Parts: sequence; C-alpha cells; structure tokens
Amino acid sequence: MSQYDVIIIGAGPGGYVSAIRCAQLGLKTAVVEARETLGGTCLNVGCIPSKALLHATHSLHEAQHNFADMGLKGKAPSVDWKQMKEYKSNVVGQNTGGIEFLFKKNKIDWLKGYGTIEAAGKVKVGDTTYETKNIVIASGSVPSALPGVEVENDKGIVVDSTGALDLPKVPKKMVVIGAGVIGLELGSVYARLGSEVTVVEYMDAVCPGMDADVQRSFKRILEKQGLSFIMGAAVQGVEATKTKAKVKYQPKAGGDEEVLDADVVLVATGRKPFVEGLGLDTVGVKMTERGQIATDAHWATNVPGIYAIGDVIEGPMLAHKAEDEGMAVAEVIAGKHGHVNYGVIPGVVYTTPEVATVGATEADLKKDGRKVKTGKFMFMGNARAKAVHQAEGGFVKIITDAETDRVLGAAIIGPAAGDMIHEICVAMEFGASAQDIALTCHAHPTYSEAVREAALACGDGPIHS
Repeated sequence: MSQYDVIIIGAGPGGYVSAIRCAQLGLKTAVVEARETLGGTCLNVGCIPSKALLHATHSLHEAQHNFADMGLKGKAPSVDWKQMKEYKSNVVGQNTGGIEFLFKKNKIDWLKGYGTIEAAGKVKVGDTTYETKNIVIASGSVPSALPGVEVENDKGIVVDSTGALDLPKVPKKMVVIGAGVIGLELGSVYARLGSEVTVVEYMDAVCPGMDADVQRSFKRILEKQGLSFIMGAAVQGVEATKTKAKVKYQPKAGGDEEVLDADVVLVATGRKPFVEGLGLDTVGVKMTERGQIATDAHWATNVPGIYAIGDVIEGPMLAHKAEDEGMAVAEVIAGKHGHVNYGVIPGVVYTTPEVATVGATEADLKKDGRKVKTGKFMFMGNARAKAVHQAEGGFVKIITDAETDRVLGAAIIGPAAGDMIHEICVAMEFGASAQDIALTCHAHPTYSEAVREAALACGDGPIHS
C-alpha cells in the first residue's frame, strides 16, 4: 500500500486545482482519474471544446454579416466541419497536456482508473488499495436523463452535450431540449453553421433563475440570430430512427400534443452529481435529498477524513466554483483557513453577445423585502460596442442597497461580459458602493465604460444616455 496525505477522486477543475494546491502546501498528493487525459468534463467535453466552436462560428458569422460593412470584401469562407473539429481537439489537447505537465511539476501521482472508497483512508483503484490520511471527492457531474428520451451519442441523432460536440455532420434541423446555458451555447453554434435550431423549454423564460431583464433581451437577440423558441412546453418523448427524430411535446398550460421533426436532438436539461461506484453507501457518507454529498462549512462529510467539492455538493455546477472549493479544502486539510465567498460567484453564458451575472437578482432581493435601486446602461451608448457591431440590445445593470449604495448584484449582456463582470465581483468582495465604481477612472474607448455608466445611473444618472 502507498501512503498519501491526500487522494483526490476526479481530475476536473475542482480536483486538479485542489491537487496542485495540496502539493504546494507540502502534502503528498495523488489524483484518481479514469479518462485518458486530465481536466475532467470541462476541459475534455465541456467548457473548453464548446468555447472553441463558439469562437470559430462567431468568426464565420462576422465574415458572413459584418466584414463587407468594414470594407473586407470577398466571399465568406465555407465550413470544413472536419477541420473545425480538429481545431477544437487541438485546443483541448493543449489544455489537458498542460494539466499533465503541472502534475509532473508538482510531483502529483496520477492513479489511472476508477476509484472506490473502501473505508476512511482507503481508496481502491483497479486491483490496488492506497492508504491516505484524507480523501477529497471531486467526481463532477453527468448530463441528467429526461423521461422518455434515450440518449445515444454514438448514433448522432439523440445526443447530450458530449455528443453535440462531435456530430458527424452539421444537421439541417436541430431541436434543443432546454434553454439553459448548455442548450443556448451549443444551439447558437449550430445556428451559425446553418442549422435550423428550435429550442424547447419547460419554463416560461430562457436561463431560468437569471435576471428578468436579461432573460427578455437575451431571447430577443437569439431570435434575431435565427433561433426559434417554444416556451412552456413539456417534452413527452423522442422517437428516433437511423437518420431522423421526432420530438413530442405538450404545452404545460394545456392543449394538444405537438411534434417537431429533427435531424439531431440535443438534450440539455441539466446535470446531476456523478457518485456511481464511489462506495459512499459502504462507508456511510450522507447524501442530500437531491442526490448531492452533504458537507459542512469546511467541505467535510460526516465521515472523518472524507471531503467533497464541486458538482457533487450543493451550489452552482460551475468549474470556477469547484476550483475555489478545491483550493479552500486544500487549505483546510493543511491546517489553514479555507474560504469561498458563495455570494460572489459569477455565471457566464458564452454566446455572442455574452451574458454574465453575479450576486442576487433584483426580483430575489425584493422578494426578501430588501429596498434596492438599480442602474442600467445600454451598450447603444458605448462607442467601442458600436465599433464591433455588438451594441444592439445589450446592457449593464447594477443592483445596490437603496440606503447604503453597496453593490448587491449585477447582470451584463454584451461584448466581453464574462470578463467585465469581474470588476463588479471585486467591488462586491470589498463591499464597495456603486459610487466607488462611478468615481473610478475607466479607459476610453472600452466596453467597461458601460459598467461605470451603470454605476453612475445608480446615482445622479449616466453621462452618455
């Protein structure tokens, strides 16, 4: 048996970041991972490959719709789908290879295979049992199943997000079940590639739980880009043949069953914790009613020496949330103080335009009886956004406490929203007011000036609106 200070199960963003931090803190560390490459779902079949396709198809859109206006003449490029997928794979390879280099640099052992917890302090991988003082479960999540819908990625007709990243060809008609982040990102990829994309959503708004202003504007923008939406629809089932599929749905308000024809159906109805085969029942790890691993404020389970982070515990299923928890739990195991501010975890949708949010929504704050004020600035008043054809429909919205002016939340829909949101994250981390942002000089011309204008709108009013 090999003796470790920490064995981490899963090499996704939470697991590999936690492993590196553990090693930096002087702990002998190993990571259990069954994939051929490190990085988990995010780097292999999630965040990274989808961003590569989003970038490639955005470039195509620019060539098709905006190049001529900028004086760039000539025929728009045709799509070589095979080459685009190779580009995506190369991006993935660079990132996963980078993690393997970091493991070697930090002297982290990679235990290849699936891990089972035999008891506190014992992890079995293959035929070998390893001893460790601490175990961190970072096994991530898998796509949620939908009753009446059988996903078969290898056939390329009814697929989940993994299958959608590697379709054999671009479909003429695609139906996306679910108007959340994954469905809208991948739906927009194929819409730009020429697919007729229809999104079917059970709720009455896209991106459920997001700021209502953003939901309305975002849906309108996506519709202008060619996506069609059927809202308030409950999918009853999907019938698939070798080449086609039929999606049956019924309006949840009542009415006759409807049928949509599709070449490909993407099931994007969320994700669930992946805990299969970990042996949690055997060692007595408590679970929540939603199938998550129950942890305390220090990411510890009820079994001494066993911790859990990332998608397998409560909270948003976001790679950066898992990374924060991974670093924090490493600090705890090393006898230090690990901390995650769950009130300041941004969320981003990487469409064009991007959508980014942080903190509480205006509706939730009012529901809790908080008195708030909001400042809003449209990108139509931002010179930089106009210059890159991304001014229409987008805005920055900042929500503050009506009495103290402290920033409580924000939402951005517009160019580089996923990067711009961090200015507001830092402001919230330091307990800043909207006036603090408004009094900070912002370079011109930048998208970030819209953040300052929204902050000014929380006071006497913006300058350029």
